[in-house]
Amino acid sequence: MEDLKYLYFMIFFMLYMFVLFANTILIFIIITDKALHKPMYVFLCNLAVNGIYGGTALLPSLMGTLMSPSHEVSLACCKAQTYFLHTYAIIEFTILSVMCYDRYVAICYPLQYHSIMTITRVYKLIAFSWGYPLVAFALFFILTLRLTICRNIIGRVYCSNYSLVKLSCDDTNVVSAIGLFSVVVYTFPQLAMTLYSYGHILKICFTATKKSKIKALKTCMPHLFAILNYSVGCFFEIVQSRFDTSYLPFETQTVMSLYFLIFPPILNPAIYGLSVQALRDNIFRLFSSRNKLLPLK
Repeated sequence: MEDLKYLYFMIFFMLYMFVLFANTILIFIIITDKALHKPMYVFLCNLAVNGIYGGTALLPSLMGTLMSPSHEVSLACCKAQTYFLHTYAIIEFTILSVMCYDRYVAICYPLQYHSIMTITRVYKLIAFSWGYPLVAFALFFILTLRLTICRNIIGRVYCSNYSLVKLSCDDTNVVSAIGLFSVVVYTFPQLAMTLYSYGHILKICFTATKKSKIKALKTCMPHLFAILNYSVGCFFEIVQSRFDTSYLPFETQTVMSLYFLIFPPILNPAIYGLSVQALRDNIFRLFSSRNKLLPLK
């Protein structure tokens, strides 16, 4: 990236500014509008917070490394970035699965929705969405921290757990085996919740009226787009981590490795902000009020 580092820096800077701007606007609207203090919007607010968390863990460090003469990062910073980026990824998937459960209750049990999704349960689900990934990955990451690092070149633009393991001169077979097991631990509860929720939603849709089907589809469409967008990014990351992609152009490899870290925080606010009427109206109202000319005396 050396030849075009100023161009890359500007691209990453613009992306980071958009991540901060779009997600901050979404958080601000949800917090300030009491009509949006409902479970779906509270979970969406947490999704936006996590988008800022992931973007901040990646882009400032990437821009700093890009502009430094040596393009080096300290081992401590590399380990910290690894923890932040991996927990961001797990938190993102967990919040999306919790939102699946929320849509399942809203569609399958509309009359009991408010008695099921109480404020206490919402707080518990939010605590689970953040606490489970932060603690679960920390327990596994301890094994990586104990490895002796004897190599110093990472063939990526950011640090990851798999990259650190490959730099070790210790026997990493146990760590790799535990790593594969941990992937199941990190994803199985969320995947089970997602499949269970949408399985029941589809079952309801098959027996519902046409009007109810359209309403359910309209309710779930933004969330399905968010899951699909994030799944594509995770697929790219798994392919690059586990298979040789050196035959691909550098630009393609870079986009594939950064997709799940940049595009969900950018597209999630756009998807929900444009498709959910309550959010869209608030966004238009916010910017239209700021663009009004002051009256002249």
